[in-house]
Amino acid sequence: MTTGTPREQLRDLIKDLAVVHGKITLASGKEADYYVDLRRITLHHRAAPLVGHVLLDALEEAGYGPADIDAVGGLTLGADPVATSLLHAAASRGLDLDAFVVRKESKAHGLQRRIEGPDVAGRRVVAVEDTSTTGGSVLTAVGALKEAGAEVVAVAVIVDRDTGARQVIEEEGLPYLYLYGLDDLGLS
Repeated sequence: MTTGTPREQLRDLIKDLAVVHGKITLASGKEADYYVDLRRITLHHRAAPLVGHVLLDALEEAGYGPADIDAVGGLTLGADPVATSLLHAAASRGLDLDAFVVRKESKAHGLQRRIEGPDVAGRRVVAVEDTSTTGGSVLTAVGALKEAGAEVVAVAVIVDRDTGARQVIEEEGLPYLYLYGLDDLGLS
């Protein structure tokens, strides 16, 4: 059994379960000597609840409490379990927080929606992602959210790879929050 604060427990689970060493090509096309496979965390029975609670705490500490945001989500697939963990953590605290999924492109059938879940128009949202390298994926979600009429108030990720995402997102005028950097995971 892992001990320590929920934040320490989550960090230890990431280090133990999600850090894979070896030559890896990232979604950005860049090469790395390690990969942080956060789906091993966001879909894990012990880690997923910690993701929701620790990220919800971090959002509240940064001034994005239940009265400040209505929904969370991001580009499918990496953001989906993060948003769901936040939804469940908020619900366990008696808070109302919806989740949504941003498709890479609109569906050609059905309602032809690009953003699935409760409507985001006129709502304050946080775009989430599991890990961020260049910020491209989360900014794709941000663009779709703004197009749908959402007010994007921040971007929040579990792990920041310290390769430019923060700068790109802040240049878009959005606060960038992350739980762990490479130092926290012993990867710098």
